[in-house]
Amino acid sequence: MVERLFELLFKYRPLLFEQGDFTFAAPGATYLVMVGVIVAAVVTALTYARVRGKSQPRDRLVLTGVRLAILGVLLFCLFRPILVLTTVVPQQNFLGILVDDSVSMQVADEDGASRRDFVAAALGGPESELYAALSERFVLRFFRFDASTDRVDGVGQLAFDGTRTHLGQALDRAREELTGVPLAGLVMVTDGADNAQTSLTDSLLPLQAASVPVFTVGLGREAFERDIQLSRVETPRTVLKGASVVVDLVVTQTGYAGVTVPLQVEDEGRIVTSESVTLAGNGQPATVRVRFTASEAGPRIFTFRIAPQPGEMVTQNNLRQALVRVEDRREKILYFEGEPRFEVAFIRRAIAEDENLQVVLLQRTAENKFLRLDVDGPDDLLGGFPKTREDLFAYRGLILGSIEANYFTADQLRMIADFVNQRGGGFLMLGSHKSFAEGGYAGTPVADILPVLLDPDASSEEPDFVELVVRPTRSGISHATTQIAETEEASAERWREVPAVSSLNPITAVKPGATTLLEGESDGGETRVVLAFQRYGRGKSVAFPIQDSWMWQMHADVPLDDPTHENYWRRLLRWLVDGVPDPVEATLTSDLVEPNEVVEVIGEVMDPSFLGLNNGEVVATVTAPSGELIDLPMDWTAERDGEYGTTLTPHEEGLYEVRVEASREGELVGSGVTYFRSAPSDSEYYDAAMRAPTLRRIAEDTGGRFYTRDTVATLPEDISLVGGGVTEVNERELWDMPILLLLLVGLMGGEWAYRRARGLP
Repeated sequence: MVERLFELLFKYRPLLFEQGDFTFAAPGATYLVMVGVIVAAVVTALTYARVRGKSQPRDRLVLTGVRLAILGVLLFCLFRPILVLTTVVPQQNFLGILVDDSVSMQVADEDGASRRDFVAAALGGPESELYAALSERFVLRFFRFDASTDRVDGVGQLAFDGTRTHLGQALDRAREELTGVPLAGLVMVTDGADNAQTSLTDSLLPLQAASVPVFTVGLGREAFERDIQLSRVETPRTVLKGASVVVDLVVTQTGYAGVTVPLQVEDEGRIVTSESVTLAGNGQPATVRVRFTASEAGPRIFTFRIAPQPGEMVTQNNLRQALVRVEDRREKILYFEGEPRFEVAFIRRAIAEDENLQVVLLQRTAENKFLRLDVDGPDDLLGGFPKTREDLFAYRGLILGSIEANYFTADQLRMIADFVNQRGGGFLMLGSHKSFAEGGYAGTPVADILPVLLDPDASSEEPDFVELVVRPTRSGISHATTQIAETEEASAERWREVPAVSSLNPITAVKPGATTLLEGESDGGETRVVLAFQRYGRGKSVAFPIQDSWMWQMHADVPLDDPTHENYWRRLLRWLVDGVPDPVEATLTSDLVEPNEVVEVIGEVMDPSFLGLNNGEVVATVTAPSGELIDLPMDWTAERDGEYGTTLTPHEEGLYEVRVEASREGELVGSGVTYFRSAPSDSEYYDAAMRAPTLRRIAEDTGGRFYTRDTVATLPEDISLVGGGVTEVNERELWDMPILLLLLVGLMGGEWAYRRARGLP
């Protein structure tokens, strides 16, 4: 609107004044006229100075000023003001037109018309007004682009089925293709989505250096009026079969604030859970937490779906998929107790029916005598607690019960810390009169890995017996470990009913970075830590300073069939070993890639003591969806110890298995498996609104301009003014600008009105 008003008053659009040079083109005779005008101005001033009558000095001053202004406007016009413009010579320059060929161009978000409809209407051929205006001035070269860029004869060859968009690569390809010809500029027609991992700056710098302006045409709305989007889904990479999987989903919406919508989770077509979600305010991301049980082993593709709502502009972004590897294996945990106590029997009973947990019990019964249960062989743990890293690191989890620190050698204490830090194992210390500070662990390497603070003077004091009423913290309410019932609400209710338990370890503070999941309050109002954890190095460390959790099973108020105790210990121990790495781990840059897209495979190889192995023989065996086997040798990356890498390019759609196997001197070190899917990406439908800031930046950095479908009509003329290539000089007359006529009429009318108002002749 402002630009149209400017053009109405000043004859030309602001761009012409920005690009042109202002000057006068008056002939020599005009200067004689100027002398006459000056003489007339002097005579006018003297005349008004002598006039008296009814006029006051102020009147004479105002009238003199108006007359001089009128003469000044006339003099300005007589000097023939002009704009000198450098314009592109018609049909002597090339213009590259890059059109987005991705699926997001099919979004119908502007009064029911899709973005591709605009492309067809504006650039479909000679009958299109914009196409005709451009072809009249330039030699046109069309390019289609998504993840790749190709020359096309016209927009009729576009399918709008690309699943990714790389703006920088498109600009590079068009610039290289048109090198050597007089180039007026590039026109990029797109919604601005850019899925590339590279920076746009690298593509804009060569255009700046070559003085090639880019004129961007943005299609689509900058913000949707009504839309729901599953922006992100955070799932664990691997879980144990039968585990309760906790998934955080980020949901954003516009136009549906406060609406309750159904959310479904499917395991390859089978609904595993469904719940209602109340949407937050417009534009506000909300995190939704859902839980379900991973009951089928193997690589599972879980689908998270919100049903499309009435009036949604984009429904394809209501769905997300995640690949999770469900492991059906026994996780071996070493549980070391220094004395017989009830906690041992009830923990073993709680996990007895869990086929995925193997708790190996080592219990000291006398000096150098031990009870061993659930060991793999007759010689396992025969001499007590492991004395070598290899023996200890064969386990994925470690529990220390009522065992004093003095039992261990200095090397064993350091080995326990390394079990968490280097091996990446899960460590749990239970409460007793021989654990934590009361067991003499303050100041040892084990104290370093614990998530709680230990009092170094506590070991010399008599243990303080306190009964605690346990409640989950804010973090504990939603944590998978403390979900002792089917739902979060039922779990919170059950925690309000569990019997009190006792503690001999007065722990009240956790370390920075640690998280408290359960707290206990004594009769005296003291609050103690009941369950806390922290990440330490590659693993996790957990503190549970309670000595009789079995009360949650055997208290008189607890029914015999109450599963609270079993649920708690199964989930705690499963979580303890969740994410513990194997000696050989296989990882990928992404678990979803497009066909013919390069995938980087990384293998992390450790020896039995979990030190990086750099001289191994490592091979990645890839199983394609068709069953084809491909062996890819992997080389040490030299970036870190034990890291090997290779690349592969999937050509089929479907699920791929990648098995990394390492050996040394002919002996197998281990193997790791991972999976990925090869399928078209749906990323174009997420954040699918037009990205004006990106398009403005491209235009401004290269000297071009940004347009929408409402302003694109001026594009041909603007390129003629701003573009490069073969140019010529043109002049635009300014003496007949409407603003000058309006100014003359206004001054003359103002003089008449002033005279009438003052009663002057």
